[in-house]
Amino acid sequence: MSFNNPIPIRLKQARKKANLSQKALGVHIGMDESSASPRMNQYEKGKHTPDINTLKLLANELGVPLNYFFCEDEATAKLACLIADMSESEREALILTLETTKLDSEA
Repeated sequence: MSFNNPIPIRLKQARKKANLSQKALGVHIGMDESSASPRMNQYEKGKHTPDINTLKLLANELGVPLNYFFCEDEATAKLACLIADMSESEREALILTLETTKLDSEA
């Protein structure tokens, strides 16, 4: 069974949504201007994978949570972003609601 790395897909989606070029994104997170575009291109093509520190810088710059890059489907990616925007009390309420719903459906 093959596995498609979600990082390149998520990175490209978030970058385009932020309306940034590959070069601009790379420069914003501290890459050298001359290598920013080729390096970001390699990340988006899946030829290389950014280390976790670079992914965190990218997440911060693009306004997405770190776990967004690891979501294997669109719904999970969207949920990751929505949950990241919630307050701690809203997250706790969501957890309680989901747990209650699951228990109700198992009964």
